[in-house]
Amino acid sequence: MKKEVLFVLLNEYADYEPAYISGSINCGRFGLKEKPLYINKVVAPTMDLVRSVGGFYTKPDYTFDTMPADYAALILIGGFGWESEEAKKLVPIIKQAISKGIIVGAICNGASFLAQNGFLNHIKHTGNGLDELKRWGGDNYTNEAGYQNQQAVSDHGIVTANGTASLEFAVELMRLLKIDTPENISAYFQFMKLGFCEFMKQLK
Repeated sequence: MKKEVLFVLLNEYADYEPAYISGSINCGRFGLKEKPLYINKVVAPTMDLVRSVGGFYTKPDYTFDTMPADYAALILIGGFGWESEEAKKLVPIIKQAISKGIIVGAICNGASFLAQNGFLNHIKHTGNGLDELKRWGGDNYTNEAGYQNQQAVSDHGIVTANGTASLEFAVELMRLLKIDTPENISAYFQFMKLGFCEFMKQLK
């Protein structure tokens, strides 16, 4: 079970945010990996199809009640469902994951949710701007000094990112999961950030 990377999807999730990291787990340079180090799985409140902001529907593998206790990473994908009652059920799950040293990733409103529930109070972190984290967190957010004005931040096994940082978020998670060499991960970032044409120019 440690091989599973669990993506938490709530209704109206941002379908573009998990693309780089899920694809990097499953795919190599020339296609699907024969033996990937990890397996992507979807966790949702129920087994009902989860609707994305783009209108796609995803079938969950687990619910909050049936997900395994042991896994490699828990990734909270942003969107508009993080202020729901369903989201609150994740608090003990996140707390347990952190206490066990499981990698936790949170992007966009997923990072805001961590602020809201005090999970960012002892680590360096980022999100959709300091004002937004303070708005979500209220009195539960006490680590303004730990905020980093960066696309993505990794600290103590927790990766946070703003909603425009899907690539940077993926790269930080790739490093923690060690799904490739540091050199290959850096090259992947440059390739995706620069685009094919510009990247190829630099190789000449």
